[in-house]
Amino acid sequence: MKVLVIGTGAAGLTTASTIRKYNSDIEITVLTQENYIAYSPCAIPYVIGKEIKDFKTIVMHEPEDYAKKNVEILINSEVVDINADEKTVVYKKADEINEIKYDKLVLATGGTPFIPPIEGVNSKGVFKVRTIQDGMDIQNYINKNGVKKVVVAGAGAIGMEMAYCLKEIGIDVSVIEMVPQIFPRALDPDMAKIVQNYLEEENTSEDAKLNIILEKPVGKIIADDNGAVCGVMVGEETLEAQMVIMSTGVRSNIALAQKAGCKIGRWAVLTDEIMETSVADVYAVGDCVEVVDAITGEQTLSPFGTTAVRQAKVVGKNIAKLENAPVSKPVLNSNVTKIGKLEIAGTGMSEIGAGMNNIEVITTITKSASRARYYPGGKPIYIKLIVKKDDNRVIGCQAIGEERVTERIDAMSIAISKGVTVEELANMEFSYAPPVSMVVDPLFLAAENTVEKIKKENQ
Repeated sequence: MKVLVIGTGAAGLTTASTIRKYNSDIEITVLTQENYIAYSPCAIPYVIGKEIKDFKTIVMHEPEDYAKKNVEILINSEVVDINADEKTVVYKKADEINEIKYDKLVLATGGTPFIPPIEGVNSKGVFKVRTIQDGMDIQNYINKNGVKKVVVAGAGAIGMEMAYCLKEIGIDVSVIEMVPQIFPRALDPDMAKIVQNYLEEENTSEDAKLNIILEKPVGKIIADDNGAVCGVMVGEETLEAQMVIMSTGVRSNIALAQKAGCKIGRWAVLTDEIMETSVADVYAVGDCVEVVDAITGEQTLSPFGTTAVRQAKVVGKNIAKLENAPVSKPVLNSNVTKIGKLEIAGTGMSEIGAGMNNIEVITTITKSASRARYYPGGKPIYIKLIVKKDDNRVIGCQAIGEERVTERIDAMSIAISKGVTVEELANMEFSYAPPVSMVVDPLFLAAENTVEKIKKENQ
């Protein structure tokens, strides 16, 4: 059997590796139009901010490493057509057009940055952040042109990570966001404000500044006589800038799926529980597919590497004909990022999302500490619980703090996926040691406060 995979991100390469792990006979070829494979796009801001040494460090494997496993990787190979009836893929490498046959095809085409049609968006010094080459181009432009002021369009996770990392290397950054908060997809406004306050407090030093401008779009990018960025219009104000980072969202890359005749949903490719599309023997994984929301049961997107890897393992094990192969499960879209010293995390439904889905909820924000009060080095940790009003099930959690955030959001992901009520959460057993937690764990305290709020509202 011949399996062809398109894409060398987490989804594509995990698919190939999983098939090979469980079946040594299947022929596997992976195509990518990129020159680099097996790297983490999430690491790009931290290389630019010099927290990671260089871009070479974030490349985990080379094509030769996969060749040792008898997996062929074709780099710089752009797929231009798919004929699902004939089971052939046409790709272009250099100026040569090639055709390759398959028995099973896996689309792991990821997403493409959405660049709004802003005047001046094609000027020199305007960048997106998606591939390792994007990161290299940004770093080279900064070094070559002595960039001192940058505008970042978009205050989502990537935009904020890029903004903070640029500030850390001495560049003044202005983040422009159309909506009234930062992290609009990950946090509710009250939790986002905690992060914004932290960032604004850091601006008191004489170092580079990070300025946040909300409820305003980027109106126009101004270029000099050489076609290079020199300013950005935001409302009636013109900001000086030598670079613009467009972090205005990502859209699923469905062009090849459409060529193959796959059924498309509202945003992306539709698949069944083993990630097979509407076209026989064609599968899709990662950012290019729609998934099921674990809270609402509706279709949604899950553009996270963790989701891509889980889906790829489902596809790989099923193609390899593994006994009791898994199926894809609904998602909570658990996520975490780090801005400066802050870990910012969430899982499940937000309060805003609940309102949009007509779900009545009770919410609380609880401030506690990451360690025992008397133990040196403890930091504040904020936990927001979102509880469904009709049955008291916890359907969402957000957490912010300088330490011990990730493991708590992961614990809440498990609790929410198992349908735990807030009363059950308030009676669960938590571990304790002074250097790593309070004797009353922040999750326990958050649950207890929510139970008390529910009691008061029911009186």
